[in-house]
Amino acid sequence: MSIFMQAISYNYLKPAYADAMPAGRPAKQARTTFGERLASARESAGLTQLQLAEKLGTTQRVITYWEREPVALRAEQLAALADALGVTTDFLVGREAGKPRGQGPAGKLRQVFEKASQLPRNQQNKVAEFVEAFVERQAKPA
Repeated sequence: MSIFMQAISYNYLKPAYADAMPAGRPAKQARTTFGERLASARESAGLTQLQLAEKLGTTQRVITYWEREPVALRAEQLAALADALGVTTDFLVGREAGKPRGQGPAGKLRQVFEKASQLPRNQQNKVAEFVEAFVERQAKPA
């Protein structure tokens, strides 16, 4: 009589990648100065590269390229970027010393959202879903 034993795999109990890991693969080169400002403004606006691309009517690859490579954007592209991100064109080209002021909520709500932005991405999504549902319910006429 033969007895077969099979090892129990614990891989199915835990996801292959931790929730706190950033999405995408690491860049092969550092961002340009313009790319740093663009990425900073995009993150301050709470947008992913894909969301920004959709706002501008382009692709996520274009946004990645603008953040990583030296680029010469046309004036209308620069203006559209600034409008989509809620910053000035001067900020994007490095003519302003200050960081763009966020257009988010003020006071206690802003502090809560800043803390929530430190959570892993999947937990941030749950917070966003809850807040969106709550705001939608409050906006409906009674």
